[in-house]
Amino acid sequence: MNIIETENLTKKFDDFIAVDHITFSVEKGEIFGFLGPNGAGKTTTIKMLTTLLYPSEGSASIAGFNILNQRASVREHIGVVFQEPALDTELTGKENLDFHSRMYGLSQDTRKKRITQVLTLVDLLDKKDVLVKNYSGGMKRRLEIARGLMHSPTVLFLDEPTLGLDAQTRRAIWEYIKQLNKDEGTTIFLTTHYMDEADFLCDRIGIIDHGKILVMDTVDILKKSVGHDVIMLSCSDNEALQKRLEKEPWVSNITPHASFLTLGVERGEEKIPTIFDIARTINVSISSVDVRKPTLDDVFLYYTGRSMREQNPEAPRNRTKKSRGFHLRRRKS
Repeated sequence: MNIIETENLTKKFDDFIAVDHITFSVEKGEIFGFLGPNGAGKTTTIKMLTTLLYPSEGSASIAGFNILNQRASVREHIGVVFQEPALDTELTGKENLDFHSRMYGLSQDTRKKRITQVLTLVDLLDKKDVLVKNYSGGMKRRLEIARGLMHSPTVLFLDEPTLGLDAQTRRAIWEYIKQLNKDEGTTIFLTTHYMDEADFLCDRIGIIDHGKILVMDTVDILKKSVGHDVIMLSCSDNEALQKRLEKEPWVSNITPHASFLTLGVERGEEKIPTIFDIARTINVSISSVDVRKPTLDDVFLYYTGRSMREQNPEAPRNRTKKSRGFHLRRRKS
């Protein structure tokens, strides 16, 4: 059963196309990942799916509700954790969750039960009465995930959930995400530009760049699409060696890059001597060679022809102005 359906979903900002006629679906209960560099269209897609932006063209549905004309019903069925923190730091963790659940109309008994459940899930129950301003960055992120789960959403959207966190904290949050997917049965829509994050978490991945979906499948199938092993070669004449190796039936694919070639092959280590022999016959010298199992980096290289690019500060980006924060006063006991 598909819990998310999109058809030709598009968002334009003047002459800039942030999301370009994308069509995809997400199955109930899966962890689905949108993998792409900064500025690829990931956040804009989430904002359309969560009814924060109107599409310029196309449409989508969440849990059977249309994002255009059933917006209130969509919002009842989703939880969202955005890149920018949205916690009230002058309240405790428990108070943040209680306030959020009141906004969804949860009863007092339900609020109390859910607060204990979600804080236990993200390992913050012992910190429930601590002011959020005294939380670490990882604790704040876990609390935001807990808040997104308070009303038992059908779909939880996580936009770059570990952005800016250290490696140890990122790994811990991955474990929490996996656990909540298992324990709560929540469908998770995740955006990231971290290859290892997508690899660890996602059942299926869509690679998006410049607003277009380039490919979509399970992690294993995407890796196999670039070959069982990946050989990376640097040599004196990449073009000549590429043309020669393209004639070999055991090369499943070959991709040129600025200073090297990548080949998808089976039993890569066994093919290295053959590659050196071939290079000698055309007077090409090989300066370096590396053999490994394919990664999502290789998948991205294969489908885009380049590595995951760093954010280009000159590129047009859709950035909403940061809203002014507000705080609730804590009542004195």
